Amino acid sequence: MNAPVHPFDAAIALQRTAQGDYLGHTTPAYRNMVGPFGGITAAVLLNAVMQHPQRLGDPTAMTLNYAGPVPDGPFRIVAKPVRTNRSSQHWVLEQWVLENGQDTIATTATVMTAARKATWSGSDIPAPATGGPDAGVKPLVVTGFTPWLEQYAIVPITGAIPSDWNDAIGESSLSQLWVRKTMPRPLDFCGLVAACDVFYPRIWLKRARQVPAGTVSMTVYFHANQSQLDATGDGYLLAQANGQEYRDNYADQSGQLWSHNGQVLATTHQLAYFKE
Repeated sequence: MNAPVHPFDAAIALQRTAQGDYLGHTTPAYRNMVGPFGGITAAVLLNAVMQHPQRLGDPTAMTLNYAGPVPDGPFRIVAKPVRTNRSSQHWVLEQWVLENGQDTIATTATVMTAARKATWSGSDIPAPATGGPDAGVKPLVVTGFTPWLEQYAIVPITGAIPSDWNDAIGESSLSQLWVRKTMPRPLDFCGLVAACDVFYPRIWLKRARQVPAGTVSMTVYFHANQSQLDATGDGYLLAQANGQEYRDNYADQSGQLWSHNGQVLATTHQLAYFKE
């Protein structure tokens, strides 16, 4: 008997066409308020690169621009390696959907992959905590809000979502949390890029007001190699995000993800739209 497919793997599953494009389908498990969770869109686009027969090396950088909503149903991904060098490769991706009966681009992305070599390494961003959450601490699984949140088990450290929406301007929008899949799954590059988008909008914490907001652009830099992903397994990641500037309907944030033993796995930057 075949083992059941993990909800994450079902959400990023792709079928290659004779023309070389990839076909996928949204899943209810990763639905957000409007369309899919942005992290799962990033993961499925990255999966098109990971499955491509011409891929050289592993992901090093990825930038996504969420141009429009992805409706429930099928979509098509075009993944093109636009330049291949001796040790690096550059990709352009498009996600096409049907919108009002028309074939329309919903998401664009660029990806850089590279065959990296071991060198001296160091870090200017030491992990604020290591080892994972305290034994016996029950993780929070958010239900009844948006389905994708049920796919993650979270242990807040600081900067949890406000319990009182009182319009009190806070001094900081820093959030730190331990996070892993609710249903255990070993970490890979697709899982890592999705985890970079687990943070709720920083403006909610900064203003203590639940205004409409959503990511419009996200960049992820991958610092983990395959052996570091393997060592992380299905354990907790330490995720941190901090807002930077809020102005004229847009706000940005920076974020970092570490393994439970304090290894930097990815850093990320986002631009989010918000309205009053």
